[in-house]
Amino acid sequence: MGRRGDAIRLYQLRRIADEIKPSEIDAWLSAHAWSPATKNRYKNVFGKTYKIALADGKVSSNPARLVEQRPENNSRIRFLTDEEEKELRAVILRRCPSHIEEFDIALHTGMRKSEQYTLEWPQVSFRRKRIRLEGTKNGSSREIPMNRTRLLAFDALNKRRPHDGRICQSKFGRDLNDSRTWFELAVEEAGMRNLRWHDLRHTFISRLVMKGVDLRTVQELVGHKTISMTVRYAHLAPKHNQAAIEKLDPTAVDH
Repeated sequence: MGRRGDAIRLYQLRRIADEIKPSEIDAWLSAHAWSPATKNRYKNVFGKTYKIALADGKVSSNPARLVEQRPENNSRIRFLTDEEEKELRAVILRRCPSHIEEFDIALHTGMRKSEQYTLEWPQVSFRRKRIRLEGTKNGSSREIPMNRTRLLAFDALNKRRPHDGRICQSKFGRDLNDSRTWFELAVEEAGMRNLRWHDLRHTFISRLVMKGVDLRTVQELVGHKTISMTVRYAHLAPKHNQAAIEKLDPTAVDH
């Protein structure tokens, strides 16, 4: 039927908003193989849409309010050990060496994938040793200080392909939207299990905590909206916590 058939099918899918039931929204979400978090985001979009429509008098109720939230498991903290980093780095250097700087930047900035792969050169100050992020996921802006490893990675990319656009580009000079084309292959070859790009951010946070950096500072560096998101990593610093509690011991000898 071609385009006419497609138009007919689209017309048949149209529904009057006031006739849509909560069970239909729930069934639609369940039919997709998305994570619970993604399903909850879509549910929230439905809810916001109906809320606006209610304010305008376009609908009489908000069915999305009666759709239950999917339970999200945000406790997963997978981070690279030093040995795993060495193995993965060796594979990247052998198979896709032009991406090693992206790997280093992720490990030493803790940026989200979307932040790193939309980053442009005007946001990086070599003089101030700062990365400026605007309009991040939590709705605010932040600056990330750069250590020597970060500076070297950015400097190498800048010298290899000097330009004013996006920092992360392919070998053909095209903007990269993510790391999927090379990172997943490297992870597979290195024999890593359950490792995602986002786990490089977990690695950055975990290493800071394990080196005794206070949670409030970690929160600022990674752009967590609330401290509760950072507290999930507190168990990684048992020695630091033990040293803190020892200070309350009245039998301790003051020096």
